[in-house]
Amino acid sequence: MIKIDIANSLMKVHPCSRATALQVVDLLTERLKDALLNGHRIEIRGFGVFEPRPRKRGMGRNIKTGASVQIPKGKSIRFKPGKDLREIEVA
Repeated sequence: MIKIDIANSLMKVHPCSRATALQVVDLLTERLKDALLNGHRIEIRGFGVFEPRPRKRGMGRNIKTGASVQIPKGKSIRFKPGKDLREIEVA
């Protein structure tokens, strides 16, 4: 599913123009991104939790040359699915 698919689903539930639906999707993703960049935890009941986590620095390897490279410390986003999402069986 891509952004336009989400907007089309929104248009089916709430009658609005495609431009308005895309603006809503864009606004939502921007707010979520800003919250994560500012270190906030996002919890959507029934779906899951997005949480920024610190990532340790370490050593990696360049696959092409085999040379060791230093991996800087940083942050990554962890997603933990909610109970409702975990119970879904995927074929």
